[in-house]
Amino acid sequence: MIAHTDDPPVSPATGRPLTKRGQQTRRRLLEAAEQVFADLGYHEASIVKITEHAGVALGTFYLYFDSKQAIFDELVLDLNSRVRHSMSESMAGATDRIEAERLGFEGFFRFTAAHPALYRVVREAEFVSPEMLRLHYERIVDGYRAGLAAAQRDGEIAADLDTGVVAWALMGAGELIGMRYLLWEKDADGHPPAQIDTAVLDGMTAFITRALRPDKALGSTERSTEGENDD
Repeated sequence: MIAHTDDPPVSPATGRPLTKRGQQTRRRLLEAAEQVFADLGYHEASIVKITEHAGVALGTFYLYFDSKQAIFDELVLDLNSRVRHSMSESMAGATDRIEAERLGFEGFFRFTAAHPALYRVVREAEFVSPEMLRLHYERIVDGYRAGLAAAQRDGEIAADLDTGVVAWALMGAGELIGMRYLLWEKDADGHPPAQIDTAVLDGMTAFITRALRPDKALGSTERSTEGENDD
């Protein structure tokens, strides 16, 4: 599995950590790759197109990445890191798990609206780099499970839920909601929305609340109704 740390990136050409200026050039190449892969797809994209978009010489590319595959793999990791940061930053002020879910999805949808390439790059990874696809999702799920487990200990969500299953289910729901209501939604001029509709977020939050809350949160009337339905 590819290692990815917070240490300064190393040049594959020299084996030495990049300077601050080198890191800035590497960032420009990643931003260019994000746009080129999103517009053209992996197979139609080329190193020439990426360097042209980044405004750097072709030979400069190889100071930072060995190949088109290498920059694609790094782009998956980069998008993953940034979307997780957006979600974590949004969740920072939450007072309970349900609020954290809503705020976290707000962060995810906000990032998706600004970086629609996330969807195409991740889907291309299924065929181009399956290892990176799995790593992308597992990194999100790992943090998700930790948050859900903490909420269980605090009695905020049902204790009998499998946090792994719940994490994968919620992640899948969020991805498809983003696809439907951000990527597919268009205004009269054919432009996607800059943010998700509040009503959609409200509906998603209501669904998550019903799915996660402990039994003790059910009202007596609802318990009575559920009992009748069991007969």
